[in-house]
Amino acid sequence: MQSTTKHTGDTQAVLTISLTADELTQVKEHVIKQHAGKTANVPGFRKGHAPVHMIEKQLDPNALQAEVLEHAVNEFYGQAVGDTKLRIVSQPKIEIKKFAPYTELEFTAELEVVGKIELGKYKGLKVERKKATVAAKDVNNVVEQLRERSSEKTDVDRAVKKGDQVVIDFKGVDAKTKEAIPGADGKDYPLGIGSGTFIPGFEDELIGLKAGEEKSFDIVFPEDYGTKALQKKKVNFTVTVQKVQEQKLPALDDAFAKTVGPFETVDELKADIKKQLTAEQEQNFERQYENELIETIVKDSKLTLPQIMIDQQLDAIEQEEKQNLLYRGQTWEQHLEEEGVNEAEHREKNRAPAELRVKAGLVLSEIAEAENIDVNADEIDVQLNMLKQQYPDPKMQEQLDTLEARRDIASRILTQKTVDRLKELNK
Repeated sequence: MQSTTKHTGDTQAVLTISLTADELTQVKEHVIKQHAGKTANVPGFRKGHAPVHMIEKQLDPNALQAEVLEHAVNEFYGQAVGDTKLRIVSQPKIEIKKFAPYTELEFTAELEVVGKIELGKYKGLKVERKKATVAAKDVNNVVEQLRERSSEKTDVDRAVKKGDQVVIDFKGVDAKTKEAIPGADGKDYPLGIGSGTFIPGFEDELIGLKAGEEKSFDIVFPEDYGTKALQKKKVNFTVTVQKVQEQKLPALDDAFAKTVGPFETVDELKADIKKQLTAEQEQNFERQYENELIETIVKDSKLTLPQIMIDQQLDAIEQEEKQNLLYRGQTWEQHLEEEGVNEAEHREKNRAPAELRVKAGLVLSEIAEAENIDVNADEIDVQLNMLKQQYPDPKMQEQLDTLEARRDIASRILTQKTVDRLKELNK
């Protein structure tokens, strides 16, 4: 076999593969032998034991020729790819250039590939690593939340005041068009007045209402609200108060601390809360540091991405979103309406994150190669056994035993080992 590689663009390449008569003859004999044990019956010989030339006479010449051609292309394309350093990201577009049955074959494989990667600086980078700082007010906020959860709630026949809990039905519509807003409604919703958990201004509007009373009012959503379509939007809410409950908070003493967990004193409770908040903050800052480290290297690296890789990543991001929406009980159409975009605009919005993900993966792969980082079978087995203990479901166990699952685990381990190495190189 002879093969040559020609780059026709930054992310396109063409393999030209030529086979000799001997190679084609070997493929032909292999195909005929496969038929020997399946369909070919030659008088005087047990099935599968007749000479190759006699089995050939039993086969349709055109069908045999087509099968040999297909087998030869598949086998030698794979060998040719293995001999190159191309990182192929698409199925090949095969074109037969020459074919003289069993004497000569030349074909091309048009491919989309990862372009040349010029790895940027990845050692000695100046990326800020934030330190966890938990203030006393952060601890006290958690303590107050615990007190509220443990509070005694009593239905009262009076107007709502700050510190009460109410149970409400509410519905929000666009203040101008009067069209319903997805996600802006609820029934039997418990809300602490003064908790600050709802849209700013909403809780204050309920003060003074009694059980059974209804009120309509307008709220302008904050400029930095999480859902872009609702930022600075005026929404008209109609709220019906179902219950007004007075909350009696437990005293903040050692007895309360004992009801919350294995604590003897309030100081022990607060110390544990601070420890957990610190660990959570450290974890968040560590992820943030890793992401900024990778982004810094990506920005300093030069690489051209094939469009198919970006499209595949866009599909993956969209699928993740749809899965999360399914858990939340929201449709894709409602989500688009909430975001104030159509499907094409939503996809375009995800383009930059998709490109960053793809670039980050390729850059980390280059760093792993440069630093001689690899993953061995024992590391994969350890992670696989941990996952099997975590997911005892038979279907999940079966899925974890697939070759694809092992590859995915190996990829994840390699990524984490590379990120850990980067952190060592940038202390």
